[in-house]
Amino acid sequence: MAPTQVFDRNFTDISVHLDSAERTFWCNLQPTGRPCVSPSVLRDLSTMQSDLTRWMAGANDESRPFDHFVVASNIPGVFNLGGDLRLFAESVRQGHRSLLQQYAYRCVEVVHNNLTCYHQPLVTIALVQGDALGGGFETALSCGMIAAERGTKFGLPEVLFNLFPGMGAYSLIARRIGAVQAERMIMSGRIYTAEELHEIGLVDLLLTPGQGVSELQAWIRKQGRRHVSMAAVHKARNLATPVTLQELRDIVDVWVDTAMRLEAPDLRKMERLAAAQDRRRDRSSSMIMAAE
Repeated sequence: MAPTQVFDRNFTDISVHLDSAERTFWCNLQPTGRPCVSPSVLRDLSTMQSDLTRWMAGANDESRPFDHFVVASNIPGVFNLGGDLRLFAESVRQGHRSLLQQYAYRCVEVVHNNLTCYHQPLVTIALVQGDALGGGFETALSCGMIAAERGTKFGLPEVLFNLFPGMGAYSLIARRIGAVQAERMIMSGRIYTAEELHEIGLVDLLLTPGQGVSELQAWIRKQGRRHVSMAAVHKARNLATPVTLQELRDIVDVWVDTAMRLEAPDLRKMERLAAAQDRRRDRSSSMIMAAE
């Protein structure tokens, strides 16, 4: 694959660029609709990941185009607010189990590609400068490290509508801080600050609000050749506590079975949260227009 092909794609819900000087590939989420993991976001992420995998196939230390992969967001105040709740509610109401399963399988394929670093000695980083909820939190957890601005919020609200986060949260939290803590976080439904998650070991790097990009760039620059050992440690983590694609899919199946048993009050709560996501989108759009 030509190296530039990934940059010539007509992505609508992500933007990508390569910082050759810092050897960093940037993928910024920018959903055109609700700031969630929509089918169009999944389509763009899947295409981008396939392009990167082909681009780097057979690369060595000299030919590899970058050493760090960063996923961030172009939406002010929002990293990502999670799953497509309207899609969930409609699928359950219509009895479309296969549609829900297909969506979730695509989600965990994206998670697993991040988790395995595209089978390259890369350091994958989530730069969180706004709220990361549900599937947005799972996206961040799929990276080798999380860098978050102080005061940003993280949470797994699925228990509020009688569900659980089924796209990797349990596996990814459990392997970092233990199954008991993972279950407590999932069942609490509470919101955590970046500082709280740094204290327990889920956030690796705390950044100054509004300075996340520049401070992360400075941190990457400071690492120099140290990225080699860091990538090796992340690979060792994956070998010592592997999270396989099959494990993620098996948990998805539990999630789908649970979702299909949701009742009308649960679905109404889900749709109220979707409406809240819409309001966040409108506020973020206003912020972008004011900045322009």
